[in-house]
Amino acid sequence: MSLFARRTSEKVGLPPGELVHVGERKTDATRIAVVDYDETHYEEREVASGRECDVYLGKPTTTWVNVDGLHDVEAIAEIGSCFGAHPLVLEDIVNTAHRPKAEDLGDYLFVVVKMFDYDRAEDEILVEQVSLLLGGDHVVSFQERQGDVFDPVRERLKNGRGRIRKEGPDYLAYTLIDAIVDNYFVVLEHLGEQIEGMEEELIERPTTETLEKLHRIKRHLILLRKSVWPLREVISLLQRGESPLIREGTLIYLRDLYDHTIQVIDTVETFRDMVSGMLDIYLSSISNRMNEVMKVLTVIATIFIPLTFIAGIYGMNFAYMPELQWHWSYPVLLAVIVVLGVSMLVVFRRKRWV
Repeated sequence: MSLFARRTSEKVGLPPGELVHVGERKTDATRIAVVDYDETHYEEREVASGRECDVYLGKPTTTWVNVDGLHDVEAIAEIGSCFGAHPLVLEDIVNTAHRPKAEDLGDYLFVVVKMFDYDRAEDEILVEQVSLLLGGDHVVSFQERQGDVFDPVRERLKNGRGRIRKEGPDYLAYTLIDAIVDNYFVVLEHLGEQIEGMEEELIERPTTETLEKLHRIKRHLILLRKSVWPLREVISLLQRGESPLIREGTLIYLRDLYDHTIQVIDTVETFRDMVSGMLDIYLSSISNRMNEVMKVLTVIATIFIPLTFIAGIYGMNFAYMPELQWHWSYPVLLAVIVVLGVSMLVVFRRKRWV
């Protein structure tokens, strides 16, 4: 399936709020993990269905529910019903073609972001949609597959490091988004290494494989740009502080996250300019190589034009050609040809044509 467009024909003609998974099925079974904590308490477990999350509602602790796998729309509907999510929000969660966005729905905030990972073996960027529901005492995250960039967050929660256990769900939501943005830098680092390695290759030995690599990097940068630019609006909406779900103490962290997002955008734009310049260098290098070849061939052809003319004259089958009867005519003609060719080559070199 294309990185830039996903098939949505399955939803044609369906009423609003109808749950239809749009995207690849990236896991066999939907997994629901629950982490419930406060400053002195920590509990981690897996539940079989969304109904088992009811016990965490209304507790003074903070609850993080992480869902891996979006293809089971019945399980998504159960979780959404437990936490009071609107059917249109659930529809956006199972539709993985959405651009990053944030919506303030009063009782909760709905955030959609894109999570990236770099596959060195396939030289591809893996993209995954992550949706967050931020409520007064909980955060619900929805992912397409198992495996993410949240392991450092889980370790901090489990070991009680930092201030995360002392803060509320708004700080947890910030931490999850921050982990996603930090991983953008890891992906950009891999792309930067590729770009640096190709600069020397472009100058010394550009090939069609070089052009293919450049287009692959350019496609990756376009994908990153489409996901990072809207993320700036998402962070901007969260840091305005208009929602009571975002406390004053969390705003400073969101401002720092906004700065990181701007830094990612600047890096992406810089890499795009570099790749565009490298494409121009590739075309110029190929053109220069072609010009060098054409120059050599032109010099050879130019030298042989008068030589061919001389050979053509004495190759005619006329009976009366006085030079043909002369004993030294052949060596003299060869000498004239050699002197003429060498003289033309010397003139070309003095004019720096060769």
